[in-house]
Formats: sequence, structure tokens, C-alpha cells
Amino acid sequence: MIDFAVSNASSSPFHQEWLAAASEGLDAEGRELLLKAVDWVREPLSGKLASTGEPMDAHGAGAARILADMELDAAVRASALLTVMPVDLLSGSGNAVDEPMHKAFGPEVATLVQGTRALLRLSGLARQSSDTAASAGDQKEMQRKMLLAMAADLRIVLMRLASRLQSLRWYAASRTPCPVGFARETLELYTPLANRLGIWQLKWEMEDLAFRFLEPQTYKEIAGKLEDKRVEREALIRQAVQTLKTALAEAGIQGEVTGRPKHIYSIWNKMRNKDLDFTQLFDLRAMRVIVEDERACYAVLALAHSLWVPVPEEFDDYISRPKPNGYRSLHTVVADAQGRTFEIQIRTQEMHHFAEYGMAAHWRYKEAGPKGGTVAAAGGFDQKVSWMRQLLAWERDGDSPAAEPVRPSSGSGARARKAQAAPQAGDERIYVLTPQARVVELPAGATPVDFAYHLHTDLGHRCRGARVDGQLVPLLTRLKTGQTVEIVAAKSGGPSRDWLNPQLGFLASQRSRAKVRAWFNAVELQQRIAQGQALVEKELQRLGKTSINLEQLAQQLDFARADDLYVAVAKDEFSLRQIDHVLRSPDTAAPAEPLDPKQLAARAPSTAQGAGKSGVLVVGVDSLMTQLARCCRPAPPDLIRGFVTRGRGVSIHRQDCHSFAALAERQPERVIDVDWGDTSGGSYPVDISIHAQDSVDLLHDLSEVFAKLRIRVTSVNTQSRRSLTHMVFTIEVQDGQQIQKALAALNDVPGVEASRR
Repeated sequence: MIDFAVSNASSSPFHQEWLAAASEGLDAEGRELLLKAVDWVREPLSGKLASTGEPMDAHGAGAARILADMELDAAVRASALLTVMPVDLLSGSGNAVDEPMHKAFGPEVATLVQGTRALLRLSGLARQSSDTAASAGDQKEMQRKMLLAMAADLRIVLMRLASRLQSLRWYAASRTPCPVGFARETLELYTPLANRLGIWQLKWEMEDLAFRFLEPQTYKEIAGKLEDKRVEREALIRQAVQTLKTALAEAGIQGEVTGRPKHIYSIWNKMRNKDLDFTQLFDLRAMRVIVEDERACYAVLALAHSLWVPVPEEFDDYISRPKPNGYRSLHTVVADAQGRTFEIQIRTQEMHHFAEYGMAAHWRYKEAGPKGGTVAAAGGFDQKVSWMRQLLAWERDGDSPAAEPVRPSSGSGARARKAQAAPQAGDERIYVLTPQARVVELPAGATPVDFAYHLHTDLGHRCRGARVDGQLVPLLTRLKTGQTVEIVAAKSGGPSRDWLNPQLGFLASQRSRAKVRAWFNAVELQQRIAQGQALVEKELQRLGKTSINLEQLAQQLDFARADDLYVAVAKDEFSLRQIDHVLRSPDTAAPAEPLDPKQLAARAPSTAQGAGKSGVLVVGVDSLMTQLARCCRPAPPDLIRGFVTRGRGVSIHRQDCHSFAALAERQPERVIDVDWGDTSGGSYPVDISIHAQDSVDLLHDLSEVFAKLRIRVTSVNTQSRRSLTHMVFTIEVQDGQQIQKALAALNDVPGVEASRR
């Protein structure tokens, strides 16, 4: 038998009564571990106060007692005491193997203490958050996810919740004013976690205490409206539960009956969300019955209505008419002889499991707020929450899915195996902190470069280094949940092409890759503009026309801007000889007066009746020369518009063409309605842009695609830099269906990242 002879001094919280309660349910080995932890902390914590003013030894003792009430194992109860110890008393040489605590208590307790300290650090950083750019609600949700992601072991989360509840109890018992931020953080961060994990007892007590500190007057008003005290309400519920159990046994119905009184915060929340008066609440007391099948559900309903008086218009049959989210249950409200109402929920075990763990989980509609609806699913995060709730149920029931008993003891084998069985889907996201304590969600495997691009595109471009938890690290470093990341950026500059190489691993986010590619595309565009401008200016020097306005020249050549002309010249899509032709035309010197399309038709060369050689009909005008614009290269069945040029007929653009939009805005009187005529047998040039990883067989593979589709390629423009290639194929097609087939086939070629028109 273990000797529990410890100090009985009134100043020490580790008295015999506490030890008896804190060690309840433990075997001899577990009690020895708990006593060893008490011996470790009793002297160092004696007389020490936390920043809140609470005695540190009393805090540890209270948290351990709460965990004992939850029937958790000895390792958790001992860790709750050791977590309160100052860091300098727990650490030795800095090597985990040499730490005194690790040697004395083993790796399980050491891991629990370290994990809990990490969550304490997170809470401290979150309270210091000064980042106002993100939504406060979104940040609280991120913090909840981050807290769960950091806690590889469910018991770490439970220890954190127990510590928070103990602090709230101390504020209430000592009548010390509780900081508003502390109470608000409890409601925004910790009670939703307890709710999601199904730890209702901790949830309602933390909610009531935090609400009492935040809204003391409202709390008192609601408490005064309750016709009896909570203890009396609980006694009344126990009596009703026993009455229903007896009736079920007499009727031969197998079922589990539980009850609960509604706590003050929940009453206030329902009155606020549903705009109800206190007298309109019928579920201040509630019972839940879980039976074997649907037939038994309706039998229990009839039995309940025979025991008590049903309240009219307070019955909902969600079994025959499930809620949109799939929730199924019978809800009814009954009143006893004294007129006191009860809400009764009746469901099968399958319905209950779906309500607790599935899409209709209790926390979803509880947190949806007054507007109703459900909280959006979070993929792997939801799976981890569900897994944690199931693990907690195994702890309470003492039975795992494999029927392996789990008893409160110092042993850790069964729990360690369950902890390792956590779903890996929950690890698809990581949660890191900015220096201002804003939580950022990133894909697993993200690097500091991904982090920088998530914050701001320009910061990502200028990223040159990073500090993780204060230490300089390479940009290839894989970030982990809970780390604080600070970006070291240059004043100017751009990304490296190495970042786009997937084999180097600089980027894990597709969003970051897209931003890097967009930067290089913009650089490439500027290079093409400079190259094309040099060629145009050289041609103008040859023609002796250096004083000409380049913007006007571009418009005469059917381009919206001079930059569009430069790009077309640089890509060999426009011949410089046309500049000579336009400059020699008499129309060049003519004043820029509005032209009537009908007047132009009278001067234009005659073509086929009603349609130009491009297969385009000009509405209301016959025999008008048309040409397809090179900037957007329209092809049937694209929506098209026409623009009247000087001396070159009507230029046909796609309706969404940026160059046409600029021309139409500048000279709207030249816009004309056009439509496709007889396009059978015609062919239309179209540009296909392809971004791909460079390889020896790439051009062969792409050409093979066009050959199989019987599409003629008229030109290819290729630029390669390091491992990336950008190609522009000019092909001839009969209609848009051929274009879509070509794009679909090109995207299937190995190495092609994107192909578009």
C-alpha cells in the first residue's frame, strides 16, 4: 500500500482529502506516480504566484483534480502538476535525455508537459496579436485548429482545458476581477473546443463562469428568473429520468436515458439568437433517450406522452422528415403536474452517432449562430475532431473499438497506440504564426517562401531569407505547426526560377507557384515589348519616319496600344512591311474624321455577296472588306464585334478582346455589329500558348497531338529558360470545337502545366 503521508498544513493544497480525490480510480503504480509528482512540486511551488495572482501549487492541484473527475490516467494528472513548474526547474543541460523530469517520469510525461507548454505559448502569443488585417472570427477559428493540430495527444488538449477551468474557478472563488480578455478568450477559443470534443461538463462550467465575468448584470437577471436552483433542477431531472427508465422497463423497451439542466449561458444564448423571451423557453430541463430501432423511438414517444402532458406545437418528427443536413431524431416537450416543462429527444444509436460525429454534429449548428446553417466542413480537421471525441469516449467507457480495456492507470501502451492511430488527413494543413501572432494556414510541407506569398505577393517576390522561432533557416525548410515565422526581404527584386522547380522543393502551394509564374510572365512581356519597340523604331529609321506618333501608328495598324504592336512584332506575328504600306498610303495624312461604314463600303473593293473572305457578315452593309484581328484571332463560334479602320475595311475582334475594348472606348463611332456568315470550308488562325517543363521529347509530343487531330500548324515560337518552356503554336482550325479538343489533348501531355488560347 502506498503511503500518502504528506503535509497537512492549511497553506498546502496537497492534503489528504485532495490526494484521495486526485488518485481515485488509479492502481498502485498510478498512485505512486502521482505522489512522486506531488513531492517534486510541493517545495518549488510553495508560495509562488502566477501572473494572475493565483497560487501556482493550488492551480496545479485544481487542474489535476478536474482531470481526475474526468477519469483520465495517472500520467495526465502528474503532468498537470509538473506543467506548472517554472521552466528553469524542469530543464537540465538542455538535452531531453538528461532532463531531470525526463529521467524521473519517463518520455510519456515529458511529452505531455512539453506539448502543454507549447499550447501555453500559443495562448500567450494569441493574446498579444496586433494584426487587424484578418477577421477576428477567422483568427479564432485558426487558433482552434492550430491548437488541435499541435496536440498530437488528446490528453494535451484536455490538460489545457482543465487549466483554463481551474483559473476561472479561482477568479470566482477569490472574487478577484477576471480580465475581460481572459473571459472572452475562453468563450471564443476554449469552450468551442470543449464543445467539439463533446466534453459538455467542462464546456457549460467554463461558459457560465466566463459569461458571469463578462455580463454580470445579465447573468444575475437570468439566474433570478430561474424558479429553482441548479442543484434542485438536477434533482428534478434525476427524478424524471428514473420515472422514464421504470416505465421503459415495464414496457419491455431497451433504452438509455440521460438528462441535463440547461445552464445560464446557454439560456442567454438561445434567447439572443432566436429572439425569445424567458417564458418561451421549454428546454430548461431536457432528457435524451437512445433506443435500438425506429419502432422503439415512436413507442418511447407514446410512453412519454402518457407519463406527462405534451405541450402543443412543440413536437418535431425529424425521423420521417430529416433536417437538410441529415439530422434525425424525435423532439417533444412535456410538462409535469406542476407545469414544469421538459424537452425529450428520442433517437437510435445510429442517429445519435451521426448527430455527434457526422455532418449534423452538435457543434456545427451550435456555432452557426442566429442565422442558422452549418459551419463549413474542414476536411481532415473534422476527421481529427471526430477521432478525438471517439478517443475520449473510449477513455470514459473503458473500451476501444477492438474491445481493448482502457483503465485509468499509469500505463501508456493502449493510449499510445490510439494516439498513433490518429487520421493522417488532419496533417494536410499546418498552422504557423506571424511575428504579430496572426495564425496562417498553409499546406503541409510549406516553406518560408509559401508563407511569404500567403501574406503578400510582393513580400514573396522579395523574400531572401527567414527566421523560424528566432533562428535563421534556409528557404527550403519545411515549416511545422506552432512555429513563428519572420521573413527577411530585400528592398526590391524578384523570385528565382529555381522556385518553380518541383524537385528542389521551394514551394508546396499551387497558389505560390502561380504567383511566381505570373511574375516571370510579366518580365517576359516587358522584354518582348522592349524587343518589339527596338525593331519598330529601327524600321521607322529606315523609312525616315522617326517623328511619327507611335500610338497613332499602332491604331492605324489595328492595335489598341503601341505595346500590343511591339509584342506582335517581337513574336513574329506582324510583318514590319505593313508599316511601310500604311505610311505610304494616302489615307495616313487624312484627318481623323468619323467614317460612315456605308461610305467605306462604297470605296472598298467588292467581295462575295454579303460576306467578306473571312466569312464574316457586316450587319446592314454588303460587300464590305473584313479582316480578322491578330490580337485575339477570332474563330467560329466566338462572339465577335467589328471596328472600322482607315483603308483596311472592318477589323474583326472577339467580343472579350482587350484591344477592341480600348479601341471602342476611344472611338465608339467606329464600332459596328458583325456576325459569322458561311464559315464552311474556311480555316482560321488561332494562337495556342503552352507552359511546360522542358524535355527532349516535348516538341515531338505536342506536334503529335496536332497531327492526330489533323490540325495544321503554321508557326511555332519557343522560349526556354532553365527547366521551363513557353511555346506559342499558331494553328488553323475550322471552328471552336477543334480548339477545345486541342487544348484538352495538350493538357494531357506529360510535362504540360497549362495550355490556353
